Amino acid sequence: MTLSAAERTDLIRLARVDGVGPITFRRLLEVHGRAEIALAALPARMRDAGRHVVPKIPTRCEIEDDIARTLALGGRIIIKGERDYPAQLVHVPDAPPVLSIMGNASLLSHRAVGIVGARNASAAGIRMAEVIATELAAENICVISGLARGIDAAAHQAALYRGLTVAAIAGGLDQVYPPEHVDLQKEIAEKGCIVTEAPLGTIPQSRHFPRRNRLIAGMSLGCVIVEAALRSGTLITARLAAQYGREVFAVPGSPLDPRSRGGNNLLREGAWVTESVADILPHLPRVVPDPVDRELAGFAESPETWRTPDGVSGSVVAKVRSLLSMTPMPVDDVARRCQFSVSAVLAALSELELGGSATFLPGGCVVLLPEERR
Repeated sequence: MTLSAAERTDLIRLARVDGVGPITFRRLLEVHGRAEIALAALPARMRDAGRHVVPKIPTRCEIEDDIARTLALGGRIIIKGERDYPAQLVHVPDAPPVLSIMGNASLLSHRAVGIVGARNASAAGIRMAEVIATELAAENICVISGLARGIDAAAHQAALYRGLTVAAIAGGLDQVYPPEHVDLQKEIAEKGCIVTEAPLGTIPQSRHFPRRNRLIAGMSLGCVIVEAALRSGTLITARLAAQYGREVFAVPGSPLDPRSRGGNNLLREGAWVTESVADILPHLPRVVPDPVDRELAGFAESPETWRTPDGVSGSVVAKVRSLLSMTPMPVDDVARRCQFSVSAVLAALSELELGGSATFLPGGCVVLLPEERR
């Protein structure tokens, strides 16, 4: 996909507006054709949708400055549809339209497996992550993880010897989290690759980590869970991987160790028992989609069920909103309960997101926002 500098800048501007998530971003482009036109229409659309205060839209100068600062840091910004955009991620329905990367971009379209797990991992869990990551790298498979303490760090470090690791982070490229991983993050940027949805200056907060987990699940052919408690954030990555059609693997652990209960539960639900890389390789596709052959249009060429007409009626929006709560609900469940098509529901949900009433979550769920957020 070839874009002019102005077109790239406008796409980044649109993606950076609060209240414009990946699905609403795509809908705005389908309705308005170009980001420049969508940006001009956005304030009125947001007010019409119920926004009390319209979020600030970044100026071209601000985005150009952000691009320049990213380059000065050694990174760059890529847009969905461009050659370096992750080949696996491009097929995810809620793929982020804009990413910031630093390092070897070719790894983003390499055969890859995610390895994630407990931050307070056991010595055995750390060793297991190291062994699996080392064996995957020896098979020329990239290891993707989230640069967290424990399992994530062990997996990254084990794969670095071949330069086959990608760290998906929750903050900006100029942020290090946790702080003690400053050297590890620098080494991954030099030998592997760092990727994030967040703009420069974004300090990681709890709400950012599901987006990071989406990157790990979306870029991987499969995800290995090494130790996870029943309420662990690691299980978000496993759930997203399953929703995206990826293989889910779990290392069995002692039923007496709370850190093993999440993984053991995944095994009961059908995850592959994993004790070595030999348990992983037979279940992985031999190739990833060729970046040259993938969806180069980037945004407009979406699956038929995700295309949304403009001018969705107020009654549809009201009906959809009445079904939402602060408990996440899958979009398909919303469509089934209100008996509208998925495309109509997505159109209504996009209007609610523009109005600040609801937001899409990674993995195709939607949640109602509290009044004070609008």
